[in-house]
Amino acid sequence: MLTEEAAQRGKALRDRIPRSGHARWQPAPERPDPVEILQRQAETREPTLVPIRHGRMLVSPFTFFRGAAGIMAADLAATPTSGLQAQLCGDAHLENFGGFAAPDRHLVFDINDFDETLPGPWEWDLKRLTASCAIAGREMGLDATSRETAILRAVSEYRRAMRTFADMRTVDVWYARLELDQQFERWSQLVDKRRRHELDKAFAKARHKDSLRAYAKLAHEVDGRPRIVSEPPLIVPVESLVTGWDHAELHDRLYRLFLRYRETLTEDRRHLLDGYEPVDMAHKVVGVGSVGLQAWIVLLLGNGPQDPLFLQIKEAEPSVLEPHTNASRFDCHGQRVVEGQRLMQAGSDLFLGWVRIAHSPDGRPRHYYLRQLWDAKGSVDIVGLTAEELVVYSGICGWTLARGHARSGDRMATAAYLGKGDRLDRALVEFSETYADQNERDYAAFAAAVRQGKLAAEFGI
Repeated sequence: MLTEEAAQRGKALRDRIPRSGHARWQPAPERPDPVEILQRQAETREPTLVPIRHGRMLVSPFTFFRGAAGIMAADLAATPTSGLQAQLCGDAHLENFGGFAAPDRHLVFDINDFDETLPGPWEWDLKRLTASCAIAGREMGLDATSRETAILRAVSEYRRAMRTFADMRTVDVWYARLELDQQFERWSQLVDKRRRHELDKAFAKARHKDSLRAYAKLAHEVDGRPRIVSEPPLIVPVESLVTGWDHAELHDRLYRLFLRYRETLTEDRRHLLDGYEPVDMAHKVVGVGSVGLQAWIVLLLGNGPQDPLFLQIKEAEPSVLEPHTNASRFDCHGQRVVEGQRLMQAGSDLFLGWVRIAHSPDGRPRHYYLRQLWDAKGSVDIVGLTAEELVVYSGICGWTLARGHARSGDRMATAAYLGKGDRLDRALVEFSETYADQNERDYAAFAAAVRQGKLAAEFGI
């Protein structure tokens, strides 16, 4: 049961910030120009890749929203908050959830993107999630009632889960997780035979998406040595990017980088990493919002060619939340990402670590985090869902987000603030639909900037 002190604390916050008050959204008079925000972000990204990012964002209002975390962060900073904080994902839209293999090899469902993670008001994550329900629902062609139902499910599951976690032992909150085997059984009972067959195939594909599969897809032999394939501009081996390096020098630089990364792992995982040797590296374009930042893949070999391991090295910049809350307490933004992920996820990648390079080839210090490239990772095609499936999926995401927040925030006071009724649920329906309107206006301004030549965009890449 909620402690009386926590209940009083949470309920008292309702007087200061009523739950119905979260419905409000209107652009501030001094609201930053969304196009200018994207232009500023482009200044620290690889210029040749920025047009690819813009092209992917231009596909639809939903893909624009996925790349517009910085725009929404500025907007959320002007919205009311309860004053209760938690570790935030920072970009908790529907497509940043998915399945992967936990260290015990069970497939779990969790948040899977932490590039923007930072402590902050829990409402910011929840509002980004519910706004994505409204925006994705519009792209799917769903009517207002169907979108409302999905948003209500996301918030109600978040609210009920938070109350459940508030009554649990602290250690049990950390053990809690959503296993895909169980969730798959529940979901398959709600769909017809054809859809169940599609889910079976997707589940099997995710289970077998590992480094062996990545090796078959992304590597080949050159002069008897394994090499990452070249598919420019999406995959470019490092030897094509940096002239004057022979294989021995490349290997030496990789080895020294991995020595620094190795120090961020626990002793047992260092021992695991020591069983592999890095043999090749390539630049790989990933995602929507991350395009233009440095993202590398590294091929390592253990016990011969049948024992490959692919790691991903992603650049981490300051969180888009930092201008609107406290700066990260970590000197390395790669560490910020890793520590936030470990706080929010039920079971993080064995190889999750970070490295900071003080002097990169362009003279800038760069921060990175590392993880496995593929580890039974699976994602949901949101716009391919039916209305009923979107409702179920939104609820799963709401539960998952609450679990992440309950691990790091004051779950008892937050649960008391949320209460048993649906006032917040209804408020976030209004907020999300209003913000979806704003997102469409921003998307239109973005598209106009591309047409006018203010922003460059490449399509179909």
